[in-house]
Amino acid sequence: MTEILVLYYSHHGATREMAQLIARGLQQTGATARLRTVPKVSTVTEAAEPAIPEAGAPYAELNDLEECAGIAMGSPTRFGNMAAPMKYFWDGTASLWLKGSLAGKPAAVFTSTASLHGGQETTLLSMMLPLLHHGMLIVGLPYSAPELLTTATGGTPYGPSHHAGAASDLPVSEHERKLCIALGKRLGEIALKLAQ
Repeated sequence: MTEILVLYYSHHGATREMAQLIARGLQQTGATARLRTVPKVSTVTEAAEPAIPEAGAPYAELNDLEECAGIAMGSPTRFGNMAAPMKYFWDGTASLWLKGSLAGKPAAVFTSTASLHGGQETTLLSMMLPLLHHGMLIVGLPYSAPELLTTATGGTPYGPSHHAGAASDLPVSEHERKLCIALGKRLGEIALKLAQ
């Protein structure tokens, strides 16, 4: 069975919800989703977080990247870039890069921002950089997803996005939900074709 890693970091819960919607889209294709998160980065010590999260998805390990047929990666925006915990995780993947473990696998990205024009697209593009260095095949959202043309909230051809609001309390909109599911379906379909 084709398993796709849905790797995310979520501070207020919106990125986690998007990850779950992408997993739903993956499952509609017959692929399975392996949900994983990354711990917060501590300025004091790497051991500040428990080895197993109290709630939510388990923490990702390098073998999750190797074992899965593709990756969907999500992070909230931090000044137009991915959040430090996600960047820190990817900075530790050099051993996989040296082996070419991820080369040829499909990958997609998604994000959540506090403001509508708060760096959604730059964050998505910045998340693509380590994936490209690993030789992964970037999967975006085509404009055949009608919500891209009509959304008044989040959504880009680079990947789904969510406008969470300044207090991070806006719910994931219907258009944003549909775009997350559409990306999951697209990633799953491509991963299944590549696995043939």
